[in-house]
Amino acid sequence: MDIKGGILYVVGSPIGNLDDITFRAVYILKNVNLILSEDTRETDKILQRYNIKTPQISYTDHKHDFLINEIIKNINLGYNYAIISDSGTPLISDPGFKLVNRLIKEGIKCFSIPGPSSPIAALSISGLPTDKFIFLGFLPKGTKQKEMIQKYGELDVSIIILESSHRIKKTIYLLYDALGDRMVCVCKDLTKFYENVKTKRLSYFVENIDLIKEKGEYTIIIAKKDFNLNG
Repeated sequence: MDIKGGILYVVGSPIGNLDDITFRAVYILKNVNLILSEDTRETDKILQRYNIKTPQISYTDHKHDFLINEIIKNINLGYNYAIISDSGTPLISDPGFKLVNRLIKEGIKCFSIPGPSSPIAALSISGLPTDKFIFLGFLPKGTKQKEMIQKYGELDVSIIILESSHRIKKTIYLLYDALGDRMVCVCKDLTKFYENVKTKRLSYFVENIDLIKEKGEYTIIIAKKDFNLNG
């Protein structure tokens, strides 16, 4: 496998289970000059597991302006970089868009090293329609959440959102208020030891709200209007 000089590799990483990484991703991480990590402590877990000695530095959107000129200079000198997020595919609700956007403008090649993505993983086991879907990431803070959910709820698609543990209960109530009693799939800690996936109507989660644990990471799939899991 050949690695050319002067390239950024966007490397997908495990979303929980460290075994979920490709051979190619490990090879790339071992052979680039530097790894740009959303969180170096999280990346350390992968590097140690797969005996990867490549140095890394922290890269976030807040550090972009400070780092970008040095990155461009080094890539133009023939250095190879990899960017990796805390979990899953970089740029998908994670840092990296500013970097890739700027490098493309500079004529620098960016290669994808595909890997796990929690929205796709959740959708694949939800039992909800997969032919058309939209990914909204984390809902915006503030009063426009309900308006946003209702707007996208009119589309003939499944909706995928991410949510943190401390807001999950509030979001369940919000979805029920905005969309009524739709079918949803609530996924917690995909690929991890305490993975939990339930596809029910929103009323089930509202009535059993105390069973929802305020810990872990959540992905929610919302079915299109009038979809019934039982046909």
